[in-house]
Amino acid sequence: MTTSATKLSSNDTRERILATGEELILGKGFSALGLSEILSASAVPKGSFYHYFASKEAFGVALIERYFQEYHQHLRTMFGDQHHTPANRLLQYFEFWLSTTRQSQCHKLCLAVKLAAEVSDLSQTMRQALAQGMQTVIDLIAGVLEEAMQQGELAPGQDVQHLATTLYSQWVGASLLTKVYLQTAPLEAAWLQTQQLLAESRHSAPKV
Repeated sequence: MTTSATKLSSNDTRERILATGEELILGKGFSALGLSEILSASAVPKGSFYHYFASKEAFGVALIERYFQEYHQHLRTMFGDQHHTPANRLLQYFEFWLSTTRQSQCHKLCLAVKLAAEVSDLSQTMRQALAQGMQTVIDLIAGVLEEAMQQGELAPGQDVQHLATTLYSQWVGASLLTKVYLQTAPLEAAWLQTQQLLAESRHSAPKV
């Protein structure tokens, strides 16, 4: 019979493998990372790895799902903060994106952007996990935009889903350019464009 302590230990081991793998992948990528490196860094035997993950690809899917579970919860908390207006919450999100990239000195991207550029053509299951996770991010952004429109911060009648997709796509693309140039100018430009877009929408919105 499995005890609670055994379950906790099992969960800890799986989490350690995933957390270690994420850190390694952010540094060198998924394809270049060997299984032996994951095992060595997480201090688990090969059999333990395959107890939790059927393959390296399955490990990649679990890593993406874990990342987005935490990321989505972070966004729901940020976007649900009623102490700030919807437009300000959205600006805080993108400002956070920019500031965290500055702090990493452009050497690392968030896991989703890192893997999207690398594995989408290599693994269908990993691509699907990325697509699902990214779509939820877009949906959450669209929800804040809808709230902003209802409160008069955006012009009425806008397609918030399209606007959310445009904003997110802009920031993902800017993140990739930031990695290529090793400087944050592309994200700085995305930040200015985002502020301008929301400011223009606020200016054209009817007064309440």
